Amino acid sequence: MSKPTTKQRQQTTLAGATISEFDGVRYLHLGSDWVQGAMRIRKPRQLELEYIQRMMVWLLWLPTESLGEFPAAGPEARRALQLGLGAGAITRFTHQALRWHTTVVEINPTVVTACRIWFHLPNDDERLRVIEDDAGRWVQRDEQLQTVDALCVDLYDHDAAAPVLDDDAFYAACHGVLAPGGLMTVNLFGRDASFERSAARIAAVFGADQVWQLVPTKEGNTVLVAARGVAVPDRETLTARAEAIEARFDLPARKWLRMVRPWQPAG
Repeated sequence: MSKPTTKQRQQTTLAGATISEFDGVRYLHLGSDWVQGAMRIRKPRQLELEYIQRMMVWLLWLPTESLGEFPAAGPEARRALQLGLGAGAITRFTHQALRWHTTVVEINPTVVTACRIWFHLPNDDERLRVIEDDAGRWVQRDEQLQTVDALCVDLYDHDAAAPVLDDDAFYAACHGVLAPGGLMTVNLFGRDASFERSAARIAAVFGADQVWQLVPTKEGNTVLVAARGVAVPDRETLTARAEAIEARFDLPARKWLRMVRPWQPAG
C-alpha cells in the first residue's frame, strides 16, 4: 500500500480490484486511488515500488551463501510466506528470483484473479501456493508453527487507514510461524495508523533487540524488521552481503544499510 498516483489512466474494473496504467507501469487498486501494488510491464520481475524493495531488507540478515538456490525439498528448503498479495511483486521475487517455496494468504479473491490476469502471477506449482483465506486465522494454525524463513506482512484495505491486522495476538502468531533465525518485514503505513504503537506491539512479542526499522519512504511507508533469534553480524559482513544482493538482484542493499537502525521506543 502506498499513496495514490496522480497520473493514472486506462482504468479497468475487475469486481473490486481496479487496474490502471501509466508510463509503462501497471497499478493495482481496491476501488480507490490508493496503490495496492505495481508492476513495470516490460520488467515484471523488477520490484517497482520503493517500499516493496525495502520489504526485502531481510536478505541482509541472511548469510551470503543463502542467496543461492536451495533444494526443493528436505530440511534445507527455504520457505517464504506473504500475508497480503498486493500486485504479486514479492511473490514473483521469492518464487522466481530466489526460487524459494512460497505461500501467499490473500482474503480478497478479486485480487488473486487480477494478479493472475494482469500481474504475471504464475499458477500454483510445487513451490507456490496462493491461498484465499483470512491471514489472521491462517497464521494461528498449529501446522504452520516454525515453518517459515521469511515472512512479509502488507495488509491494508481499500481505505489505507491502518493495518487490517495489528494486535498482540496477530504478531504473536507471526512470531510462531517463523523458524529459528526467521525474519519478518512489515509495511507500517496508514493515514490513521501509529507506527510507534505497532512497533511497540511487535517488540513486545519479538524482543526489542530483535526489531529494526528503516527510515520512511517519501510516501510515508516505514518498513519494520523483526527476527526470531538472529545475531547481527559486523559491519564488514553486512557490507559484503549488501554487495552480493546488489550484484544478483539489482536491489539497493547498500543504501538499506544506511537506512536501517535498531528500533527504540519513542521518548
